[in-house]
Amino acid sequence: MLRFTASIRPDGTTVALEGRLAGPWVDELRASWRSLATTRDARSIRVDLDAVTFIDTAGKALLWAMHQQGAALTATGCMTRAILDEIRKNAHQRGGRTTVGNGDDRCST
Repeated sequence: MLRFTASIRPDGTTVALEGRLAGPWVDELRASWRSLATTRDARSIRVDLDAVTFIDTAGKALLWAMHQQGAALTATGCMTRAILDEIRKNAHQRGGRTTVGNGDDRCST
């Protein structure tokens, strides 16, 4: 199960995800992302992954696409941060955006 909550403010939007970004929940998030990105500047959207417990391959691909469109991805958990590092490296290698936040530095890699 995946829960997503959008907090819309004048200075930007934060989408907080909780649970597993996998299976049918990837499609649900994709549909919500499309709707949100058509009404807001994607560069003003922050995606908070702190409460995500698992991300499958399709979920990683969706996060990469969201990042390429301008969303700022953030996480503090070690495993999720590693996935965001992978997205950042792939974007850098392809000449794209590299703005992925890692929250804090409590874990060493």
